[in-house]
Amino acid sequence: MLEQQPLANKRFLMFVGEIYEDLEVWYPKLRLEEAGGSVVMAGPEAEQTYAGKHGYPCRSEAALADMREADFDGLIVPGGFMPDKLRRDAQVLQLVRDFAAAGKCIAAVCHGGWIPISAGVYRGVRVTGSPGIKDDLVNAGAIYEDAEVVVDRHFICSRRPDDLPAFCRQIIKMVAQS
Repeated sequence: MLEQQPLANKRFLMFVGEIYEDLEVWYPKLRLEEAGGSVVMAGPEAEQTYAGKHGYPCRSEAALADMREADFDGLIVPGGFMPDKLRRDAQVLQLVRDFAAAGKCIAAVCHGGWIPISAGVYRGVRVTGSPGIKDDLVNAGAIYEDAEVVVDRHFICSRRPDDLPAFCRQIIKMVAQS
Protein backbone atom coordinates (compact mmCIF):
# COMPACT_ATOMS: atom_id res chain seq x y z
CA MET A 1 0.00 0.00 0.00
CA LEU A 2 1.32 3.43 -0.91
CA GLU A 3 1.88 5.92 1.86
CA GLN A 4 -0.45 8.93 1.65
CA GLN A 5 1.28 12.16 0.69
CA PRO A 6 -1.26 14.92 1.43
CA LEU A 7 1.39 17.59 0.90
CA ALA A 8 2.77 16.32 -2.42
CA ASN A 9 3.87 19.32 -4.51
CA LYS A 10 3.43 21.71 -1.55
CA ARG A 11 6.32 23.97 -0.57
CA PHE A 12 6.98 25.59 2.79
CA LEU A 13 9.29 28.38 3.81
CA MET A 14 10.72 28.04 7.32
CA PHE A 15 12.64 30.79 9.07
CA VAL A 16 15.87 29.81 10.79
CA GLY A 17 18.49 31.88 12.57
CA GLU A 18 20.78 31.94 15.54
CA ILE A 19 19.33 30.46 18.75
CA TYR A 20 16.18 28.98 17.19
CA GLU A 21 14.16 26.52 19.29
CA ASP A 22 15.49 23.15 18.12
CA LEU A 23 12.28 21.12 18.36
CA GLU A 24 10.17 23.87 16.79
CA VAL A 25 12.32 23.72 13.65
CA TRP A 26 13.04 20.02 13.32
CA TYR A 27 9.70 18.49 14.32
CA PRO A 28 7.64 20.47 11.76
CA LYS A 29 10.32 20.17 9.06
CA LEU A 30 10.44 16.39 9.32
CA ARG A 31 6.68 15.99 9.78
CA LEU A 32 5.87 18.12 6.70
CA GLU A 33 8.43 16.22 4.62
CA GLU A 34 6.99 12.93 5.85
CA ALA A 35 3.60 14.12 4.51
CA GLY A 36 5.18 14.81 1.09
CA GLY A 37 5.93 18.52 1.39
CA SER A 38 9.23 20.24 0.80
CA VAL A 39 10.67 22.72 3.29
CA VAL A 40 13.15 25.46 2.42
CA MET A 41 15.17 26.59 5.41
CA ALA A 42 15.93 30.31 4.98
CA GLY A 43 18.06 32.41 7.28
CA PRO A 44 19.69 35.82 7.24
CA GLU A 45 22.40 34.28 5.02
CA ALA A 46 22.36 31.35 2.60
CA GLU A 47 24.51 28.31 3.34
CA GLN A 48 25.06 29.43 6.94
CA THR A 49 24.92 27.07 9.91
CA TYR A 50 22.90 28.39 12.84
CA ALA A 51 22.96 26.92 16.34
CA GLY A 52 19.73 26.04 18.07
CA LYS A 53 18.93 26.99 21.65
CA HIS A 54 19.98 23.50 22.68
CA GLY A 55 22.97 23.35 20.33
CA TYR A 56 21.54 21.44 17.36
CA PRO A 57 22.86 22.92 14.10
CA CYS A 58 20.69 23.91 11.13
CA ARG A 59 22.12 24.97 7.78
CA SER A 60 20.11 27.50 5.81
CA GLU A 61 19.51 26.66 2.18
CA ALA A 62 18.64 30.20 1.15
CA ALA A 63 18.84 33.82 2.24
CA LEU A 64 15.63 35.37 3.55
CA ALA A 65 16.14 38.38 1.27
CA ASP A 66 15.82 36.11 -1.78
CA MET A 67 12.54 34.48 -0.73
CA ARG A 68 9.18 35.31 -2.33
CA GLU A 69 5.72 34.36 -1.05
CA ALA A 70 4.63 33.30 -4.56
CA ASP A 71 7.07 30.36 -4.44
CA PHE A 72 5.48 28.77 -1.36
CA ASP A 73 2.21 27.36 -0.02
CA GLY A 74 2.93 28.12 3.63
CA LEU A 75 5.23 29.81 6.11
CA ILE A 76 6.51 28.22 9.34
CA VAL A 77 7.81 30.55 12.07
CA PRO A 78 9.55 28.66 14.89
CA GLY A 79 10.36 30.18 18.25
CA GLY A 80 13.41 30.44 20.42
CA PHE A 81 15.35 33.69 20.64
CA MET A 82 15.67 33.84 16.82
CA PRO A 83 12.34 35.65 16.18
CA ASP A 84 13.38 38.62 18.31
CA LYS A 85 16.25 39.30 15.92
CA LEU A 86 14.48 38.42 12.66
CA ARG A 87 11.50 40.68 13.43
CA ARG A 88 13.84 43.68 13.09
CA ASP A 89 14.42 42.86 9.40
CA ALA A 90 12.10 44.85 7.10
CA GLN A 91 12.32 42.19 4.38
CA VAL A 92 11.20 39.46 6.79
CA LEU A 93 8.22 41.57 7.85
CA GLN A 94 7.25 42.29 4.24
CA LEU A 95 7.45 38.59 3.45
CA VAL A 96 5.03 37.83 6.32
CA ARG A 97 2.68 40.58 5.10
CA ASP A 98 2.80 39.07 1.61
CA PHE A 99 1.80 35.62 2.93
CA ALA A 100 -1.02 37.23 4.93
CA ALA A 101 -2.29 39.25 1.94
CA ALA A 102 -2.28 36.09 -0.20
CA GLY A 103 -4.27 34.20 2.45
CA LYS A 104 -1.57 31.54 2.72
CA CYS A 105 -0.83 29.52 5.84
CA ILE A 106 1.24 31.36 8.44
CA ALA A 107 2.07 28.96 11.27
CA ALA A 108 3.88 30.36 14.33
CA VAL A 109 4.81 28.50 17.48
CA CYS A 110 5.95 29.79 20.89
CA HIS A 111 7.97 33.02 20.50
CA GLY A 112 7.59 32.77 16.70
CA GLY A 113 4.51 34.96 17.15
CA TRP A 114 6.81 37.95 17.61
CA ILE A 115 7.39 38.07 13.84
CA PRO A 116 3.70 38.30 12.77
CA ILE A 117 3.21 40.83 15.61
CA SER A 118 5.95 43.05 14.19
CA ALA A 119 4.58 42.54 10.66
CA GLY A 120 1.24 43.90 11.88
CA VAL A 121 -0.84 40.93 10.69
CA TYR A 122 -2.36 39.71 13.98
CA ARG A 123 -4.87 42.52 14.64
CA GLY A 124 -8.26 40.86 15.25
CA VAL A 125 -6.82 37.35 14.82
CA ARG A 126 -7.42 34.57 17.39
CA VAL A 127 -3.96 33.33 18.44
CA THR A 128 -1.96 31.54 21.06
CA GLY A 129 1.74 31.58 21.80
CA SER A 130 4.24 31.30 24.59
CA PRO A 131 2.82 32.76 27.81
CA GLY A 132 5.93 34.97 27.71
CA ILE A 133 4.56 36.88 24.70
CA LYS A 134 0.89 36.92 25.70
CA ASP A 135 1.01 40.67 26.49
CA ASP A 136 2.74 41.35 23.15
CA LEU A 137 0.03 39.44 21.29
CA VAL A 138 -2.77 41.26 23.11
CA ASN A 139 -1.10 44.66 22.66
CA ALA A 140 -0.81 43.90 18.92
CA GLY A 141 -4.60 43.56 18.77
CA ALA A 142 -4.74 39.76 18.68
CA ILE A 143 -7.33 37.76 20.61
CA TYR A 144 -5.31 35.48 22.89
CA GLU A 145 -6.42 31.95 23.82
CA ASP A 146 -4.51 29.51 26.01
CA ALA A 147 -4.80 26.39 23.83
CA GLU A 148 -2.44 23.84 22.28
CA VAL A 149 -3.37 25.06 18.81
CA VAL A 150 -5.52 27.91 17.51
CA VAL A 151 -6.61 28.21 13.88
CA ASP A 152 -8.12 31.44 12.59
CA ARG A 153 -8.50 31.74 8.83
CA HIS A 154 -4.99 31.07 7.44
CA PHE A 155 -3.20 31.57 10.77
CA ILE A 156 -2.11 28.61 12.93
CA CYS A 157 -0.51 29.13 16.35
CA SER A 158 0.76 26.95 19.18
CA ARG A 159 2.33 27.66 22.57
CA ARG A 160 5.32 25.36 23.03
CA PRO A 161 7.15 22.22 21.84
CA ASP A 162 4.62 19.94 23.58
CA ASP A 163 1.95 21.32 21.22
CA LEU A 164 3.84 20.40 18.03
CA PRO A 165 1.76 17.29 17.16
CA ALA A 166 -1.47 19.35 17.09
CA PHE A 167 0.33 22.24 15.36
CA CYS A 168 1.59 20.01 12.54
CA ARG A 169 -1.76 18.24 12.11
CA GLN A 170 -3.41 21.61 11.51
CA ILE A 171 -0.73 22.76 9.05
CA ILE A 172 -1.11 19.56 7.05
CA LYS A 173 -4.91 19.80 7.10
CA MET A 174 -4.93 23.45 5.98
CA VAL A 175 -2.31 23.29 3.25
CA ALA A 176 -3.51 19.93 1.85
CA GLN A 177 -6.90 21.59 1.25
CA SER A 178 -5.46 24.69 -0.43
